[in-house]
Parts: sequence; structure tokens; C-alpha cells
Amino acid sequence: MKSLKNKIIVFGGTGHYGRIVVEQLIQKGQTVKVVSRNRENALKLLGDKVEIFEGDVCNRETIIDSLKNARTIVICLSAMSNKLIRKMKQIERDAVLAIMEEAKKQNISRLIYLSGYEMREELLRDLKIPEFGEIKIEVESKISHSDFNWTILGCAPSFEIFFAFIRNGKMTVPGGGLRAIPSISAEDVGEITAQTALRDDLKGKRIRLTGPQAFTFPEVAEQISSISGKKIKHSAIPLTIINVVSFLLLPFTPFVRFLYKSLKMLNNFPHDLAERVPKDFEILNKLFDYEAISLEMEIRKRLEENSL
Repeated sequence: MKSLKNKIIVFGGTGHYGRIVVEQLIQKGQTVKVVSRNRENALKLLGDKVEIFEGDVCNRETIIDSLKNARTIVICLSAMSNKLIRKMKQIERDAVLAIMEEAKKQNISRLIYLSGYEMREELLRDLKIPEFGEIKIEVESKISHSDFNWTILGCAPSFEIFFAFIRNGKMTVPGGGLRAIPSISAEDVGEITAQTALRDDLKGKRIRLTGPQAFTFPEVAEQISSISGKKIKHSAIPLTIINVVSFLLLPFTPFVRFLYKSLKMLNNFPHDLAERVPKDFEILNKLFDYEAISLEMEIRKRLEENSL
């Protein structure tokens, strides 16, 4: 008798990376279930080939019921938005741990978790932002010490991080963004994650997801200028301005404070990790069958779409 556990369930399937993970899984002929607070919005984003389970991931009953008939779990939950930031602990920590607990009860063994590129406790302490990565560090520890058939994917920021700071021909970056950072096409994250969900030979691996090269923000501005023929001027504003604003706005929204911590991390990205990006990319090419989208290709696509 054919097993009823034939679905891949994606938590965070309507998010920046999650929706592309879902799209790639569908293209590969998989039966996919997505948990969403709003069924109508999820259908608009994902289409009708996906099973939408309406419910709040912070509710354990939602988790219990949604896991039925699932064979593989993909977790790409994120509360990095002004709307959800106050529930970050509930969404990114408590819900993930509850998913793991209930998955064990339902004998689901395959688990893929999308995390940050690499979280270093010592660096976070030195920057006086230990809480910035504590949730992912804790969750990764719980997963790596579990008996799941787990794979952790450490995702670099998507290329969107560079374009988000461009307005009217200027790339204005708090702190300047002078450290080279890894970055990756969101489409590549979706493809790699989908392939990971269909494989059982990546148990116990933590894999960094990146494009072929690390870039500073000024380098990206120069590359956009060269390809587009229009000058993109890079400029820096003091990170202290964001720090002060984040404290002033903290009673109203903690999002700007979290954004400040993200920018502080970005401006202090470890040199050794940036230097290792080509090697990490080489590992990806050996492990997965895909044609990577480079930053140059992303720039050209956006120019063609008039979205840059």
C-alpha cells in the first residue's frame, strides 16, 4: 500500500525565499503544503497547485494538524518585517521547536532548516549585539543534536540587499558597506533548497549558500554603473544615525532597532568568511545540479524589466 506521507510541507512558504522554494518543488512534480495565516493571500502568491493550510504557526494545534501526511519539512520562517518583528521569538524559535517536537511524534524524519550564512557568538558579543543571532544559534544547536535526517542551509543575503539602498541614481548605505559580503540569487536558494528536500544523502550537513563572489557595496554600485551606462553614486551615512533613530522609535516599533543590528553585522562581516566565498560556491556546484545566477545576470535582468 502506498504511503500517505507524500507531501513536502514548507513553513514560511510565502516569504522571500519560501515562495521560490515552493515554486521549484512544484516544478519538480512534488506535492507541496504551505502553512499560512491568510489562505487568500497565499493562493495569490503561490497559485492553486499548492495545498494551503490556513492557520498560525504560533498555534501548536496548527502545527499538529498541518504535519499530517507530510514526509519532509522545510523551515524558512522569518519575522524580519515591521508587521511581525514583535513576534520574532514566537515565530523563529518557539514555533520551530514545536514543529520539531510534533514532527517526532508523527515519525517525520527529514528536516531542512534555512538559517543565516554563519552565526558567530564571539563576533556578536564583540559587536554588542548578541541577541541578533541567538535564536538561530539556539535552533541550529537543537537541530544538530537531534536524530532528524537534517540539513541546515546557511543562506547569504539575496542580491536584493544591494538594490534596496538605491534611490534616484544613488546607493546610500548606512556605515558604507565597505566589507565584502556573500550574496545569492533568491532563485538559486529556491532551487538548492528544493533539491535538498528531495535528497536523503545530505544528513548532518551544514551548507553555506552563496553566489560566486563576495562584493562590497561600492563594487556593486560600480558594476551597475558599468552595465547600465548610468552612474550609480555610492555614499555612506553614519551608522550612528540609525542607532539613534532606532532608540527613539523603539517604543513604537522594534523593527528599526533590529535593522540597525543587521547593518552593524553587515559592516563588520568577517574577512575570512568573505575570502572563503569562492570555495563555498565551488562546494555548492559539486553538491547540486544548477546554473548559478551571477550578480551581473541579476543586474541585466532588472534592467530589462525596468526595475532598477
